[in-house]
Amino acid sequence: MKIIDKINKALEDDRCFWSFEYFPPKTQQGVMNLYDRIERMCNLGPLFIDVTWRWGGKSSDLTLELCSNSQTVYGVEANMHMTCTNTNFGLIKTALEKAKDQGVQNILALRGDLPDDTVEFDPSVGEFKYAIDLVRYIRKTYGDYFCISVAGYPEGCVGPEDVERDIQYLKEKQEAGADIAVTQLFYDVDNFLAWVDKCRAAGITIPILPGIMPIQNYGGFKRMTDLCRISVPQEIWDRLEPIKDDDRAVKDYGIEVAVDMIKRLRAAGMRGFHFYTINLERSTRMVLEKLQLVPTVHEVRPLPWSPSLSEKRAGENVRPIFWRNHARSYIKRTELWDEFPNGRWGDARSPAYGEMVHNEQVRLTADQAAKKWGHPATVDDVKQLFVRYCENRLDSLPWSDTPLQPESQAIQDSLACINARGFLTINSQPSCNGAPSSDKVHGWGPSNGFVYKKAYLEFFASPENVKALLARLEGNPTVTYYAVTKGGELLTNCVEDSPNAVTWGVFPGKEILQPTIVERVSFLAWKDEAFEFWNAWAHAYARDSVSAGLLSDVSDSWYLMNIVENNFQKSSESIFELFDGLGQALSTE
Repeated sequence: MKIIDKINKALEDDRCFWSFEYFPPKTQQGVMNLYDRIERMCNLGPLFIDVTWRWGGKSSDLTLELCSNSQTVYGVEANMHMTCTNTNFGLIKTALEKAKDQGVQNILALRGDLPDDTVEFDPSVGEFKYAIDLVRYIRKTYGDYFCISVAGYPEGCVGPEDVERDIQYLKEKQEAGADIAVTQLFYDVDNFLAWVDKCRAAGITIPILPGIMPIQNYGGFKRMTDLCRISVPQEIWDRLEPIKDDDRAVKDYGIEVAVDMIKRLRAAGMRGFHFYTINLERSTRMVLEKLQLVPTVHEVRPLPWSPSLSEKRAGENVRPIFWRNHARSYIKRTELWDEFPNGRWGDARSPAYGEMVHNEQVRLTADQAAKKWGHPATVDDVKQLFVRYCENRLDSLPWSDTPLQPESQAIQDSLACINARGFLTINSQPSCNGAPSSDKVHGWGPSNGFVYKKAYLEFFASPENVKALLARLEGNPTVTYYAVTKGGELLTNCVEDSPNAVTWGVFPGKEILQPTIVERVSFLAWKDEAFEFWNAWAHAYARDSVSAGLLSDVSDSWYLMNIVENNFQKSSESIFELFDGLGQALSTE
């Protein structure tokens, strides 16, 4: 979707909106961490995000990847930067074609800075000298397909002497087809508002989004404002001087400055705000919270996950629960499955179904993995790591990128207990019998609805523990299960292969929605990936080490199992009663 349409709707409703800017990290680990940050910050309800593009198009592929994945996986509209100075025409043409092919419909067209003052514009390398040339090319070539944003400079692109000329340039870019202006960062609100008045008087009618950059540290703030020739009110310098060596105090004051700026801009009629995050999270989140702009649960969770904005996945309203903690791998795995999304997520008869996606499994270096998870030498050591995760004393495991989910907090003691006995949980869900859709823990979907969930557990267990548990489950009329080895030996009491809904919602004027399910075919596709995490973890250690051998042995001999308590009216604790007395408790030595 074009963000100008979303902006116009927000303005029509007189509703505030905000957007976040990120830059492509230089390392693969940084990229993975940025994905995690984008996912969390999407809960703050941005209207869109944008991703920068380094001069010469050096980050063009990564910029497009970040934009495409943000739309497909996290369901947030992305605005892709594109600079034309010193960028080969062929690269720009290819990037625009790829963007269109991947459903990225928003471009921020920029001239871009040359790497240093010694490099001059070379028409043989960069076919476009100015941003307006790029705007004209996009409009001529693609018509109205792309929404085009351009830059605005309240204090002049180079300096104050350029303000009037830059306003004329901005008007020309509007006439060439620009839809939105996003401004350079600033701190002088009065000067900004006067500049907006001049733009309107000059005939510039497109929405203007003020660029807000919360102050993060004194040195960086001074360098940035000097580099961009940004004027800073003396009051800000005076307040910073006594605290400039205290980074936390500077950050807190930076939040205060941004909050005050946005309050004044709102009072003057501005409704949209573009945050230059510098890939940081806390300050932006705190600003929105202090302004009471953070949306409620039902505004950001129409489904239990963030719906994809990919055209191919636009109709997706159901997912197997197994990939809940790894949305990226699920999206990549299913992109090429036949008949998606018309048949939910693919035809199991397809030769492409279940193809292993070799993505970054354990997204830590060997040193980082050792620091986080140590060097487990026994099964008890592994059990202890899972217990620590359930007790929120460990923030991730190979199967879970983030800390224990809020809905599982209510059952964390029971989770810790069964993990201590050798049932190593990687996914869980408490039961829920009609929680309001606005509930902060269980809620999703439209207002005035109700949410229902069956208790669900997914875990690894030794053959001995699985045998004992199956004996306990024999004859139980309400519990269904699947258990599978790495080699594909499947045990189940499910007679039919049809999906089993484990989450559903009832909403006014709608059919019952059943977005999360368990079924045989998707479980078997997931098991390859689930077992691969053990091997990826093992590879973080020396091949002949005790830790590598232990983790590989678990992968080769244990079962992956899930169980569903289909009586959702039972308490969440009832599913854990099935494990009473099973397994071997942690050694106290």
